[in-house]
Amino acid sequence: MARRRKKAKSKIHFAQFLVHGPTYHSLAMWRHPETQAAGWDWSRPELYQHIAQVCERGLFDMAFFADLNYIADTFRGSMEPSLRYATQAPEHDPLPLLSFMAAATKHIGVAATFSVSHHHPFYAARLWASLDHLTGGRAGWNVVTSINSNQAANHGEERAPTEQRYERAFEFMEVCRKLWDSWEADAVVMDAPGAVFADADKVHRIEHEGRFFKSRGPLNVVRSPQNGPAILQAGTSPQGRDFAARHADAIFAIQPRAEDAGAYLADIKRRMADDYGRPPGHCRILFGAQPIIGESEAHAREKQQIHNELVPLDGGLAILSAHLDFDLSKIPPEALMAEREEPQLHRMRTRFLKPDGSSMTMAEVAQRHGQGVGLPQFVGTAEGVADQMEAFMETAGGDGFMLTPIYSPGAIEEFVEQVIPILQRRGLYRTEYKGRTQREILRQED
Repeated sequence: MARRRKKAKSKIHFAQFLVHGPTYHSLAMWRHPETQAAGWDWSRPELYQHIAQVCERGLFDMAFFADLNYIADTFRGSMEPSLRYATQAPEHDPLPLLSFMAAATKHIGVAATFSVSHHHPFYAARLWASLDHLTGGRAGWNVVTSINSNQAANHGEERAPTEQRYERAFEFMEVCRKLWDSWEADAVVMDAPGAVFADADKVHRIEHEGRFFKSRGPLNVVRSPQNGPAILQAGTSPQGRDFAARHADAIFAIQPRAEDAGAYLADIKRRMADDYGRPPGHCRILFGAQPIIGESEAHAREKQQIHNELVPLDGGLAILSAHLDFDLSKIPPEALMAEREEPQLHRMRTRFLKPDGSSMTMAEVAQRHGQGVGLPQFVGTAEGVADQMEAFMETAGGDGFMLTPIYSPGAIEEFVEQVIPILQRRGLYRTEYKGRTQREILRQED
């Protein structure tokens, strides 16, 4: 008997997670038989144009790129594990791909990560306003601070403490918004007979002087379709959550269990309303998920096993060490994560738990992280995966999912072709885009 479904309050939103490299979240992806058989070159734009077109056919909100500006030597003090196992290394710059993908599509948003830690706001404001123009208002900027000391070292700097990084990030965004506002909406006159391109009275200096930055302005890019891109965020610290509540149009959240996802959502929405007076619909919360679709339940479980067993333990330890900025070779593989006292491991102590609530060992945590950074794997037939997603939303609330594939190309196409129609028949997913810009599509309710 089919499970009775509650009436959904709003439609599910989807975004697609990408990396301009051989692996995304899954270290198995580049060596998976399906990826190898496809023979696509991950360094060329045609693959990403194809993915964008597939996701647009699936009416996704956006295609989203993570980006890490380093090759980590955190694990064992060597780059060898990162390079050997392709632990999100190498990574080419995703920003040039946004225009390529926008040129091949009409509606879907295109978003990428760009760190505020090693740049000046004027450069970022100019870059993202230009991308917003080039994409027709479909640009999204995932605002991050440095995740790893290797990234800071590549810019000749020391990684600053979390609080300082976010204080700087708040001011960074303040300057960017001033610069985007430096051109009034009707500043461009385009009066050819009168020889007036822009009304100088409607273009303003910003004269910003703060703790971290000075900028005179104005921006030398005209006001963009969204007046700057849609802002994305993925922070989990109190400072990161506060930044997201203030600025984000969407949040990518890693919460393996629906109950914890619900608590995270409630905290963000409370901060939005109480601290910044923002309507809850102005920030979509997308929980990470890794769908594995089979012709039958047994076939899906077989696909899951093939994928998960392709992740080397040292590869998982290397990527987790990089994300934590802590060398996990210092900890015995059999140690229980929940019992660790190191500050760098605090956020992982409860993320990785067994179904009965007991702690995983360090080796088990590393294996799961290498398989998909701990995201829940929704495994089953297309109908079963749709059931699991619906159940997650009913428990957690939230707005939808940021999907990550187990192989590419192929897995994204399977989801769009098999799961999306089921969700549409259930009335849980849009049947058309409404809105022109990335921000409008994110706020689409029906």
